[in-house]
Amino acid sequence: MDRRDFLGTGAVSTAGMLFFPGNLLASEAKIDNQTRLVQPLRYKRDGEWKEFELYIDLHTHEPAPGYKYHTLAFNDMIPGPEIRVNAGDKVRVKFINKTDLNHTIHWHGIFVPWRMDGVPFVTQLPVMPKNEFIYEFVAEPEGTHFYHCHWGTLMHMQAGMFGSLIVENPKDPIKEKFPYEREYTLVYSAHDTNYIREEMNGMLERMKQRSYLMKQGRFTSEQWGVFDNKEQFLASMENGYQPPYVTNRRSNAELPQANWFTVNGKSYPSTPYLFIKSGENIRVRLINAGAETHHLHLHGHDFWMVADDGVPLEHPWKRNTVPLTPGKTFDVIIEGSNRGIWTFHDHDTRKVTNNGLYPGGNLLALVYEDLPADELIISKHSGNPMYNPNAGMGDMKGMENEKMGNMNKMMFGEDKLPKIALDE
Repeated sequence: MDRRDFLGTGAVSTAGMLFFPGNLLASEAKIDNQTRLVQPLRYKRDGEWKEFELYIDLHTHEPAPGYKYHTLAFNDMIPGPEIRVNAGDKVRVKFINKTDLNHTIHWHGIFVPWRMDGVPFVTQLPVMPKNEFIYEFVAEPEGTHFYHCHWGTLMHMQAGMFGSLIVENPKDPIKEKFPYEREYTLVYSAHDTNYIREEMNGMLERMKQRSYLMKQGRFTSEQWGVFDNKEQFLASMENGYQPPYVTNRRSNAELPQANWFTVNGKSYPSTPYLFIKSGENIRVRLINAGAETHHLHLHGHDFWMVADDGVPLEHPWKRNTVPLTPGKTFDVIIEGSNRGIWTFHDHDTRKVTNNGLYPGGNLLALVYEDLPADELIISKHSGNPMYNPNAGMGDMKGMENEKMGNMNKMMFGEDKLPKIALDE
């Protein structure tokens, strides 16, 4: 690339990776989109029980093309697989810990017996490395919920240890009021990948030490940070015990500052599409499994708010922007009333970035399947000089430099281009 080509492309490249839509309605695109959606967890029958199996292991995750990091994940996916049952079902989950860390599962929003709530040293002991635990509960209440690890929660949740849990009502009042055939689950989160790496390394090292001490019978309640009461805690401090929150015992003195923002574990351009047709209703289940608030805004439409934390709303109401706070779930109905390709994104644009670069993060699209083919070509209808209706894929590379030069003219005006001598 010479200087002329470099300056002709620089203005676009510094703005981040911007993808001009191709044929989003091609069968290949729809098949690929299935991999961007939550994946169901199959169950086996044992009498009245529906039995599921979840395991946790180290995982290499790629939120966007070309960026990978080591993390934790349920069943080798982020988010973990979706558990979908009917209200009143008896649910049994076999949880297998394949890591060298401690873990539990908390069933967020579910009325489980208290011994099944997954809070370490309150309802159960943590599930130790290479051990298993059986969770049993009746699925209630109905609605959109999720599950997540409740050990080392600050790190483990943003690492990716969460998944959706849907409890369906066969006589769903939402479906009666807004008939629909298709629905989508969108699980939002935020990740500080540097923090995850440092904390995981520190946790693994500490667990090696703890495992050795436990085998020797030398691991105490002080080292767990677990005490029967406040008096026992204060007495230990008088004898020299330092609580884990003392600065010189922390592996990382800073709280996480998210640099990746994901929907179903992916950041734009790998985020899912929501497909719809004119006249169709779709249900979208929104879950915030992270620690940031996401102000989700849909272009070109209002949507119906139909459930809050899984509870169906007696009087649904319309809006086009919703603050999805940590731990919240909302269900919305989108009516196919305005044909096109519409952005659905976080209106806090800091969260529409990948590692600080816009666009990225929580950016996805509502795509009408009955959009005429010629309307898919945005460049044709916007006067974009990159548009060439006769260009095939084999012609694209040969036209690239000319088109990017035209793009530079469109953005800055031809008379404002840098003047460069041809012999430079």
